[in-house]
Amino acid sequence: MNHTHQLSELPTASPTNGAVHPRRRAGDRPPARATVSLVVPARNEARNIPWVFEQIPDCVDEVILVDGDSVDATVHMATRCLPTVRHVEQSGPGKGNALRTGFLSATGDHIVMMDADGSMLPGEIPHYLHFLDNGFDFVKGSRFIAGGGSLDITRIRRLGNQVLLAAVNHLYDTKLTDLCYGFCAFRRDFLDDLDLHSSGFEIETEMIAHALRSGLRIAEVPSLELPRRSGRSNLHAVSDGRRVLRTLLSERPSARAAQVRPGRR
Repeated sequence: MNHTHQLSELPTASPTNGAVHPRRRAGDRPPARATVSLVVPARNEARNIPWVFEQIPDCVDEVILVDGDSVDATVHMATRCLPTVRHVEQSGPGKGNALRTGFLSATGDHIVMMDADGSMLPGEIPHYLHFLDNGFDFVKGSRFIAGGGSLDITRIRRLGNQVLLAAVNHLYDTKLTDLCYGFCAFRRDFLDDLDLHSSGFEIETEMIAHALRSGLRIAEVPSLELPRRSGRSNLHAVSDGRRVLRTLLSERPSARAAQVRPGRR
């Protein structure tokens, strides 16, 4: 069953205009003003942190910087730019470990995740929260729907994303438009449903696969990906693409069913 919706297909979901909401579960009313935690994994991003932090909107109540053993002034710069930032050390290597550490430290009703390299616009966060406040459980950015785009994606990354996206849509009978993009938000109540274990960049795919498997209500919103402002990316397109593919194959519905099926005698 397709649980995803694109922004272009949705009416403006506002409590005052009578727009149709996705079917709500019993007792599924968000608080009048949900609190928001922003989780930012960072490794050697001291030159990019000021640009990112100065654009964080007022709707964010808590910013959690998860530092991955930076050897530059990432933590110092974050504290200078935002004295209220919460700094936590990740417990192991990799972006996935950093995000999982940040999620467990978050206290907000809603959790937003974004990168520290300046490739994502903090000003887009209210669009994600809009859908969480109006009945959706998981909201992901898409560079490939109307209003979105990328000024940074390479030909090989675009091709890899298309191949992996086609696999997800086939395996889960859905119509997502983007996969390998880490600007997402979700309701903290569903963190256990996401059941995250990945340690690297493949965690973004694991989140979507588990959200689909759990039947969470997913919305896509347009997002503009910018070039990283300075420094070199920690992403390795080919090797990380292989890890994403392995994650998809291991998490596919038939594989999961085989894992829980009693063994034959």
